[in-house]
Amino acid sequence: MEPWEKLNALHLDALKEIGNIGAGNAATALASMLGSRIQMTVPRAGVLPLQEITALVGYEEDPVACVEFTVSGPAPSKIFFLLSEPSAYLLIDLLLGKPQGTTRELDEMGSSVLTELGNILTGSFLNAFAEFCRLEFKPTVPAFAFDMLGAVLSSAFLEGGYFSDCALVIETKFYSEAITISGHFFLIPENEALGKILQSLGLQLD
Repeated sequence: MEPWEKLNALHLDALKEIGNIGAGNAATALASMLGSRIQMTVPRAGVLPLQEITALVGYEEDPVACVEFTVSGPAPSKIFFLLSEPSAYLLIDLLLGKPQGTTRELDEMGSSVLTELGNILTGSFLNAFAEFCRLEFKPTVPAFAFDMLGAVLSSAFLEGGYFSDCALVIETKFYSEAITISGHFFLIPENEALGKILQSLGLQLD
């Protein structure tokens, strides 16, 4: 039996709480970067298999921006921050001080802006996660990809071959009076890492 299959409602509640705290931290970081008040909701959080994750974000052919980190430490994992194409272009315009709708394709400057944004937001997410779990997470330098959703997620799950076919998914929506940004955080712990994360919260996988 996979570790994911042993999760009960108590485990999932704890993981959702971590997701809420992490995403809240990321929203604060985004508000600071944009210089405006940003609200955050986590409409959905839970553990899903690859097929359902793809459907949650969109269609396999949808272009997405993805910032990926490999995380070392006591609970080795991968973490991804995904943005839909419209959200990615909107953020580039906002962060570069351009009128909304200016960016219509991704260039080198846009890629650089999104990589740095992903770095800051994922770092904020991980810091909250680490503090809550009292575990140390050491992220690598981020890798950026702009590709079809199906290709991005497939490579994420297949790379290394030892990562689970499920992930902790935190769907995050950032919004202010003028904008709505749809983003997703995915945490894919190695199999033993999931137990360590739960153990740090005083929970056991039977």
